[in-house]
Amino acid sequence: LKPAAHALFKKLKDEELELLVQVVESRGAWESGCVLAPRGDTRGVKQGLPPQVLLCRLFRWPDLHQSHELKHLCLSYCTGGQGACGDLAVLCCNPHHFSRLAVPETPPPPYLKASCEHKNQGIEPAVTPSRRKRLRDRMRGSCWGSSLCSPLPDTSLSWSTIKDGCWCKLAYWEYRTRVGHLYAVHEASVNVFCELPSGSGFCLAQLPAAYRSCAVQRARGKIGRGLLLSREPGGIWAYNRSEHPIFVSSPTLSPPGACRLTVLKVLPGYSAKVFNYEWAGDRRGWQLPGEGPCDTHSIRISFAKGWGPCYSRQFITSCPCWLEVLLNQP
Repeated sequence: LKPAAHALFKKLKDEELELLVQVVESRGAWESGCVLAPRGDTRGVKQGLPPQVLLCRLFRWPDLHQSHELKHLCLSYCTGGQGACGDLAVLCCNPHHFSRLAVPETPPPPYLKASCEHKNQGIEPAVTPSRRKRLRDRMRGSCWGSSLCSPLPDTSLSWSTIKDGCWCKLAYWEYRTRVGHLYAVHEASVNVFCELPSGSGFCLAQLPAAYRSCAVQRARGKIGRGLLLSREPGGIWAYNRSEHPIFVSSPTLSPPGACRLTVLKVLPGYSAKVFNYEWAGDRRGWQLPGEGPCDTHSIRISFAKGWGPCYSRQFITSCPCWLEVLLNQP
């Protein structure tokens, strides 16, 4: 890619090059401005790659090929994607203003594959101590929303009485304990993080906690830059900014008539549409067999640890650190 990159660099202004160096060296840790490049001029660029694809491939994803594999992030400080300051001749090619699109599903962990196969074939696996603990958890009751079942505190909201104009509220959990107050989101996008050199949003490191187990402390150490949640036309997107996977579930991620919830694994640097407003309208009163009713306008996100039928953790309340997103119904 060297000849193509050099050809692009010659077209960038000095301030754009300086900004690009800062962005690459910080690996997108700062809220950086747009790196503007001429739009539509691919002369001298290898295989006619657009500037944003070229720089994303050079500095982030060597296996990237086409622009449709990328998603332009919804960032308040990025205007280049729609033409900076009304100038349609340029576009943003800051590689950290883009993410890759997550695949719909990832295979279960190999160490649980045999157990899942037995379950699908109706063969009851041996009752190991870990499975006995999971069965006890299930007997205590853990429905889809987790927070809707005793003894968890009720974080459901009466959206008809909310007058503050927020589009969602965030609740942070450590296992079955909610930590801190609900965080109201008014802007189109919000960062949720433990460590972020510069920026604003929901900082989990500032939340008080009387006691944290070693497992929680290890999981919190993996949150880092966390994730970006954005409200966009038609739904909600989650961008994984951390260096570890996040796991997401919502009613609209499961196909109609599903008998179990879908947990989507989102790798670092990837984005996924995690909620669809139109689909949620068709699922009022929906419930999963054995799981109980679910809040059709909510999202649950676990940091670093997965859960579900093919994981050792059956319910999100078994995850050390997770986030509940309570959406305002449009």
